[in-house]
Amino acid sequence: MDEKYNFRSGQHRLVIENREHTEITGVLHVDSFDDEEVIMETELGLLAVRGENLHIKHLNLDQGEIFIDGLLLELAYAENKQTRLRGKTLLERLFK
Repeated sequence: MDEKYNFRSGQHRLVIENREHTEITGVLHVDSFDDEEVIMETELGLLAVRGENLHIKHLNLDQGEIFIDGLLLELAYAENKQTRLRGKTLLERLFK
C-alpha cells in the first residue's frame, strides 16, 4: 500500500475552509477536546484549535488525520508537549 504521507518524518498539513471546516494531517495524538477547544500533538508541535461548536467529524490516528467542523476562532502552536502547566491551558499561557 502506498502511503501519501510519511508522518513520522515531520509531514504536517493544515487546511481551513471558510473558518468552518478544518483538516489537519500529521496528528500523533489528541490530548483533549470539547466544543470550544481541541488540543493535539502534531509532527511539528502541540496545536490548539479554539472555536465555537467544534465537532470532530473524522479522526484516524493511524493515518494521522483529523477533520474538525465548527467556527474557528484561533490556532496556536507550541513546542511544549504538556497541555497544562500550573492549572493553565495552553492558550492561557500563550495569550497572557
